[in-house]
Amino acid sequence: MMEPIRTFSQILAKAEALEPVTVAVAAADDREVLEAVADAKKRQIADFRLFGDRNKIRAIADEIGLSLDPDMVTDQPKPALASREAVQAVREGQADVVMKGMVQTADFLRAVLNKEAGLRGSGVLSHVATFEVPGYDRLIHVTDPALNIAPSLQEKVQIVQNVVRLCHSLDLAEPKVAVLGAVEVVNPNMQPTLDAAALAQMNRRGQIKGAVVDGPFALDNAVSVEAAEHKGIKSPVAGRADVLLVPDIEAGNMLYKSMVYFARSKIGGLVLGAKVPVVLTSRADTHEAKLNSIAMAVLQADFNKRQV
Repeated sequence: MMEPIRTFSQILAKAEALEPVTVAVAAADDREVLEAVADAKKRQIADFRLFGDRNKIRAIADEIGLSLDPDMVTDQPKPALASREAVQAVREGQADVVMKGMVQTADFLRAVLNKEAGLRGSGVLSHVATFEVPGYDRLIHVTDPALNIAPSLQEKVQIVQNVVRLCHSLDLAEPKVAVLGAVEVVNPNMQPTLDAAALAQMNRRGQIKGAVVDGPFALDNAVSVEAAEHKGIKSPVAGRADVLLVPDIEAGNMLYKSMVYFARSKIGGLVLGAKVPVVLTSRADTHEAKLNSIAMAVLQADFNKRQV
């Protein structure tokens, strides 16, 4: 068995060892986006098709020393239309991954989810934010902090399945999934704890495979062995979680932002469950976060090819 990937440096190193994929970037006329593109090209982990305002893209590229091939840029100054054209490039086989640039998430996802011309898969799409947290010996995956507002139990099953597939692409054979709530006991008045108990039982009976799923957990006893032991929680997941499944988008978004701004974590983000990997980061994220996300998408694309 391979050692699981534990850092973004390892993700980048593995991506560099694979064949480059082509990434279609929607609304690429942004400095942080193009700095990530330049870094990814330098590392030879990806080639790019850029959709956006051609003049702005060229001006930024000149400033940062990014060389642009003549057919690399498609002029489309309207971000929503640039998103559609980037998705179309993937559908037509001109790219393997689609990436959000300087465009509102709703406009970007509208193109990805379009029933006739999008990249919708057969199940639920979900977002994962992957964190390299100072002081931790592993990557922490938070899902879903950006897409599903208040997922049902069945949607949570698919969200877990999506993130387990991501973990497998990072050489983590059996990720530990902690289903979060406000408390670590089942309370009939708190639906997230009921969902957590159901997900844990579904995992035990083989309905959710490829991972160890348990819950409910409060955040402390999901990531701290000491906190779990203090409360007498006995579980292979307790204090050792690789994945934090949040109950709703509010909890996920707050956890995401706290990891970035309080913990100063390194981050990458993808949408899972589409026909191809989808790079989705905040417009405020650094070029390092965008580069990390591109590298994650490269590993996911390679994993998907090997599973066919």
